[in-house]
Amino acid sequence: METETITIETGSDRRVFDLTSAIEDFLRTRDVDSGLLNVFVPHATAGVAIIETGAGSDTDLMDAIDEILPRDDRWRHSHGSPGHGADHVLPAFVAPSVSVPVIDSAMALGTWQSVVLVDPNADNPRRRVRLSFLQG
Repeated sequence: METETITIETGSDRRVFDLTSAIEDFLRTRDVDSGLLNVFVPHATAGVAIIETGAGSDTDLMDAIDEILPRDDRWRHSHGSPGHGADHVLPAFVAPSVSVPVIDSAMALGTWQSVVLVDPNADNPRRRVRLSFLQG
């Protein structure tokens, strides 16, 4: 198994971060052929998804999260910035990991698909993402 942890500097932005290029670099620098790639974020307030980016879908996703998980004072988990309790519920809606097939050393994504980090938590300026490749 090949594994690496990358760090994403998220700053104070609440948004979607495209990981696709970093994952392609991970695969390119290893002797991999075909198998399964797991992308995992070991944080209680972030998730990983496969979506289209750059055409407004990333902003739509954050808007949908804000609608489903409002950033107000309803949450019992109440430390941090206003609405931070919603961030702790996020992984029930956006999982902390995804698996992607790899064929001939490349992710077998659809034409418009990208792997993204979904981070609505402005309190954490840095995220770790663990990439693990299992040869098939």
